[in-house]
Amino acid sequence: MAQAKTLTKQELKRLLDVTRGGSRYVERDVTMLLLTHWCGLRVGEVAALRIGDVVDERGAVKSEIVLAAAMTKSKRARRIFVPKTMQQQLKRYVSELCQISREHYLFSTQKNSHFTANTATQHLQRLYARAGIVGATSHSGRRTWLTELSSKGVGVRVLAEMAGHASIQTTQRYIDVNDEQMRRAAELI
Repeated sequence: MAQAKTLTKQELKRLLDVTRGGSRYVERDVTMLLLTHWCGLRVGEVAALRIGDVVDERGAVKSEIVLAAAMTKSKRARRIFVPKTMQQQLKRYVSELCQISREHYLFSTQKNSHFTANTATQHLQRLYARAGIVGATSHSGRRTWLTELSSKGVGVRVLAEMAGHASIQTTQRYIDVNDEQMRRAAELI
């Protein structure tokens, strides 16, 4: 099976523009996508989030999300450092929620049930297809996030820790190399 496509900045912009222009639940869908692209969450982790995972007792969006072991693929707890742009997106999304009990799931389907990992995967797949991005899957955000951080010079050990990978070999398989990165590397001489 081929790996999920990593998106260029232009493709991510198109994805977000198409989602904003055609989604019935704009803030929900944009927030779900950006949690994968800006925080590197797996789609199952996104689906498992509860309001209390991202909002503190006073209602403020947290700068760190703690994923309990039961929420992660590796069954190891992990901290997610939330960039300020993602904190702003979460604030917009949470402000739209009717139900703000910290125990409720962060994302609900149109039928008001929470997303499972499978339904969230299918939903993100439809968003990518609607934007015409061939080869993208629900894992594209995570791969794009790791590739982008790598291209900015973040070391593979730090990336492995952020991604929750036990092995740096796993992390290395996620990272794409492109011509621009090789061009910049060549200029370091």
